[in-house]
Amino acid sequence: MSGSQNRREAFEGCFGGLAAIGRDPGGGWTRLAWTEEDRAARAWFEASAADLGLTVERDPAGNLWAWWRDPSADERAEAEVVAVGSHLDTVRGGGAYDGALGVVSGLLAVGELIERGVEPGRPVAVVAFADEEGGRFGVPLFGSRVLTGALDPADLLERADEHGTTVAEALAAAGIDPAGFGPDPARVGRLAAFVELHVEQGRGLADLGQPVALATAMWPHGRWRLTVTGEANHAGTTRLADRRDPMLGLAAAILAARAAATELEAVATVGRVLVEPNSANSVPERVSAWLDARAEEDQRLDWLLAAFEAAVEDAAGRNGLTAELAGESRGPGVEFDRALTDRLDVCLRASGLEPARLPTAAGHDAGALAAAVPTAMLFVRNPTGTSHSPAETAEVGDCLVGVGALAAVIEELACR
Repeated sequence: MSGSQNRREAFEGCFGGLAAIGRDPGGGWTRLAWTEEDRAARAWFEASAADLGLTVERDPAGNLWAWWRDPSADERAEAEVVAVGSHLDTVRGGGAYDGALGVVSGLLAVGELIERGVEPGRPVAVVAFADEEGGRFGVPLFGSRVLTGALDPADLLERADEHGTTVAEALAAAGIDPAGFGPDPARVGRLAAFVELHVEQGRGLADLGQPVALATAMWPHGRWRLTVTGEANHAGTTRLADRRDPMLGLAAAILAARAAATELEAVATVGRVLVEPNSANSVPERVSAWLDARAEEDQRLDWLLAAFEAAVEDAAGRNGLTAELAGESRGPGVEFDRALTDRLDVCLRASGLEPARLPTAAGHDAGALAAAVPTAMLFVRNPTGTSHSPAETAEVGDCLVGVGALAAVIEELACR
């Protein structure tokens, strides 16, 4: 059997093991943080790492680290670590590649180097970050931001999901003591570099005809919860002039966000709505909705949010409603480390690749680490650009190019 066939089978076996977890009956994948599916994915990670002879540990923020040349207790304070990886959780009904491809590629890249007899000159870790998507508790980049201290655990532990389960309860159920949950500045301080491989969530590479790219920057982004309250009433007997319909406030806000995003060359999405009492023949009493907005610059994001708020206030005044807009998260724009990215570019070109350079409007754990650690990203081509959907995909051949590229990067950064 040829080496390329072996690599293909290794990828399909490893990726398929993770893809078997959290598959929805109607299609798609759902692995929300600290659920049974998430625990199964974390168990898969630990078993896959053990098969490679890697040592796995969990940090105080709940992230998993699989060590190749685990620094001993005596070395930990001084060893400079190279880390790769991504996340195991998904959005509801999401795709198979988001996050998963980066974790699988990290394991396979290390495995390839081990098979070739390469010896690391410094510790290497493959990291599986916890709750990157924020799909359960509404806080994206949860594990990476807690790790770096950007999120205060005291502000998180009593936060509840839609079923009333708090973060503290979910952590305890997963075997993590909430009292010890928090940042790890010493661990972050030992990182010499972090490189995250990720399926591209867009069509940049497909349009360029290239299998891989290096990321240049990450757009500022945020998430806000809007609650509009009116008065529940009968859908047939309540005259239009007498209605206090919160749906009208939400509709105006959505249209304003779309118009502002178009003008500002930004993006705005209202993808989750809760309606009370959620009855087809009732005027709603209350509507809750979540705005996800992203722009190339922070000022444009501020302008978009201002347009959204103004539309809500205007519609509320005209329709006898009350409205409240609360920020749930906001991340600044990120410029990935130029020197590290340039070094990776040289490395990949020496391997026969011609990586493009692309910005991204998606959020990533690499962005959360970038303020504290030299950080870079590799993107693997997504032929349709579709993401956060069961239709998300990547060709196996491109994935193998990504694994080879990541192996070359690890060898460059940790084995010379």
